[in-house]
Amino acid sequence: MSRSTALTRRSLLASAAALPFAAATATATRAAAPMMGTGTTRFNRVTLGAFEVTTLLAATAPRPDPHSIFGINVSAEEFGAVSEAANLPTDAAQFFFTPTVVNTGAALVLFDTGLDAPGITGALAAAGYSPDQVDHVVITHMHGDHIGGLMSGGAPTFPNADYTTSATEFDHWAAAGDALFDSNMRPLAERTRMIGDGDSVASGITAMAAHGHTSGHTGYMLESEGKQLLLAADFANHSVWSLAHPDWEVKFDMDKAQAVATRKRLLAMMAADRIPFVGYHMPWPAIGYVEETGVGYRYQPMSYQPAL
Repeated sequence: MSRSTALTRRSLLASAAALPFAAATATATRAAAPMMGTGTTRFNRVTLGAFEVTTLLAATAPRPDPHSIFGINVSAEEFGAVSEAANLPTDAAQFFFTPTVVNTGAALVLFDTGLDAPGITGALAAAGYSPDQVDHVVITHMHGDHIGGLMSGGAPTFPNADYTTSATEFDHWAAAGDALFDSNMRPLAERTRMIGDGDSVASGITAMAAHGHTSGHTGYMLESEGKQLLLAADFANHSVWSLAHPDWEVKFDMDKAQAVATRKRLLAMMAADRIPFVGYHMPWPAIGYVEETGVGYRYQPMSYQPAL
């Protein structure tokens, strides 16, 4: 055996002996990386014809005991069976709060403002926008998680914007003595345009009555270059416990019978015409389609369709 061959063998044996130590060291180093917790993006942008449509994750939070909110007219057994079939826990649910900003090319239009100003402005910033760029703010309805971000420190969060909402919705809350309406919406009354079903907000954006969740709850149909998308707000508050079972009553619906009728009408339209929609509380990024199943409806999250 030559000396060079022996050296080569000794080198290989030494290298092999070192491998467990090196592997242990590398493993220890990797294990030192901190746990980061759950996380997600703050915005998701798609195109609709010539429009850009960006959903904004203004907030997300767990809520306990979802059966106290959804399906309040069905038994615990039925609620549990439906939940199990959909792989959903019944002790808690994750809520999403998703305003939408639409760039029509002529104007930047924000639909709803989240729970508070930091939430909406943070999501806007992540998407590349600043509050002073918003031209129009459209309020689908006046629950606190939709008007909470209108004001910041007593001043309008969107200083250059004008405002649009349903006249029926405004009148209801103006008479209700609601503290958040009085602090956030009432000061903007003179800058607010009151509209009704079928009115145009801007070119390609049309109001669609969707009453029941509140007295003047309104969706908005976007249309550009032959493509449509419905900003459906809170017509259905959960992808399974509300959308898939439109007869199930929701605690937050003011007129539960009317809300059920609205859900069925919009679901039938979207399923028949294959119109995608943004649901304010749908699973993030909150854009999807509706499929009729014969016994109800199924939510289909958006994948790559708008990119084609």
